[in-house]
Amino acid sequence: MKKTLVALITVLPVVLVPTLSIAQNDFPRTPSGKPDFNGNYDISTLTPFQRPSEFGDRLYLGPEEAKALRDREMNARSRGSELSDPNRRAPEQGGNIGSYNDFWFDRGNDGFSIDGQFRTSILTYPENGRMPPLTAEGQAKAEAAPKFAWAERDGAWWLETGDQPYDGPENQTLAVRCIYHQSASIPITPRVYNNLKTIVQTDDYMMLYIEWMHWARIIRIKNKEHNPSALATFDGDSIGRWEDDTLVVETVNFLDQPHQPADRRVIERFSPILEGGLLYSFTVEDADYSDSYSGEMVWPKSDQVPYEYACHEGNYAMSATLRGARVREKEHRLQNGSED
Repeated sequence: MKKTLVALITVLPVVLVPTLSIAQNDFPRTPSGKPDFNGNYDISTLTPFQRPSEFGDRLYLGPEEAKALRDREMNARSRGSELSDPNRRAPEQGGNIGSYNDFWFDRGNDGFSIDGQFRTSILTYPENGRMPPLTAEGQAKAEAAPKFAWAERDGAWWLETGDQPYDGPENQTLAVRCIYHQSASIPITPRVYNNLKTIVQTDDYMMLYIEWMHWARIIRIKNKEHNPSALATFDGDSIGRWEDDTLVVETVNFLDQPHQPADRRVIERFSPILEGGLLYSFTVEDADYSDSYSGEMVWPKSDQVPYEYACHEGNYAMSATLRGARVREKEHRLQNGSED
C-alpha cells in the first residue's frame, strides 16, 4: 500500500493538491453556513494541564517521550486493576484508605497532538507551561479558602486550633458540595473523570453541557452587550462572536469566590478541525494571578453520551464527614469533662 500511495503521489500531484485545499473546509456546517459544533466531545487526555518542569520551555514531545507517556499510564492502570488481597489487614486508624476503584477514572488513553506533534502541556503561556505566581492578595485568599482535604489528625483537633473545617456544608468547597466545578467549566479542562462535553448550537445560542455537577453554560451569540456586573454568576456572562470559522467567546461578570475573583475575564476560541472535532483555546486574565495564562487542546468528537451526574443526590461523603466530625467533637468533650 505504501508503494502504491507513493506512486499515486508521484504521478498525480496536480490532482492531490486541490483535493487537500478543498478538505480544509470539509467540515459540517449549519444551514446558515457556520461550522456545526453540535455533538458530544470526549476531552480526556494524558497531556497534563501544567508542563512538567523538566521540559522547561519545550512545547512538544518527541515520539519516544509520547510513547513513554502512554506506557506509564497503561502500567499504572494495570497495577490499579489488580485484584485486592482478600486477606489483607485493615488500614491503620486514621490512615489514607484511598478513593474510588481505578476503573472509575477516565484519564484518557493518549496525549493529544496538534499538527502531528504531541504537546508537553495544555498550557502554552507563560512560556514554561506553568501557572503564573499568585499575587499577594491572591495568595492570602487561597490560604483562607476552604480546603478540599485536610491532613488527618486524631480527635477533634479543630476545637483546639480554631479552624472550622467541618462546621457545616458552607465550610466545604463548591465541588465537595456538588454545586459547581470551576476547572471543568471555564476554562474547560480535563479532570480525572466526567470528561464528556455536549454542545447544542443554534444561530443565536450555544449551550455547553458540563458533565461535572450537571452544569449548562449558555453563550449568547447575537447579543453584543454583557449583562450588568451586578448579575454575576459562578460561570460568568458569556457572549460569542464569529471570526471567520472560529467562535470567539468572551466571559466576564464572575461571582467573587475564594478561588475565583470577580475581576476575571476569559476568552475562549472554538475552531473546527478536519478530524471531526474542534480546537479549543483559552486565555484567562485573573486578578489573583501576576500574569494571564493561555492554553489549547483538541476536543475529539465522541459517540458516547453523557448521563446525569447526580452528584448532590449521591453525596454521601460530605454528610458522612459532617456526622463523623460531630462524633469526634462529642468524644473530645467527654474526654475533657464536658458534655456540652
